[in-house]
Amino acid sequence: MISQKAKYALRALVALAKQPPGKPVFIGDIAEAQAIPKKFLEQILLELKHHGLVVSRRGKAGGYGLLRPADTISFGEVLRIVDGPIAPLPCLSKIAYRRCEDCKEEASCEIRRVFAQVADVTRAVLDRTTIADAVGANLPIRLQEMVA
Repeated sequence: MISQKAKYALRALVALAKQPPGKPVFIGDIAEAQAIPKKFLEQILLELKHHGLVVSRRGKAGGYGLLRPADTISFGEVLRIVDGPIAPLPCLSKIAYRRCEDCKEEASCEIRRVFAQVADVTRAVLDRTTIADAVGANLPIRLQEMVA
């Protein structure tokens, strides 16, 4: 399950992707349109800015915009920034691997084998689905295409 913070981050990025290029949006406008608490959205956008996904401008014509094209920002990247590893078990994490404390042998762990498939499919969908896909008509994406 993703966090509320991750949902807000994705909704904010989708809102920014819907704007014409070079037209910044005020935090208050995004917060109101997406029903996101403004102070929380400020923290989220600052985090996304530090990771190079959004840019901000000050002043009357200021606001936030996407720093990268929406078709280069994947759901997986955003979830890793906001929530951390995308793995149902610590022993399946690609960025924060940790051996399960109660596991004797990873290679023969039946539970790990099943959840490895879940993790692979989940990563495939999240890493290949972009903010642009969510905004456009490219969804739903066929699962067979994602894992092939």
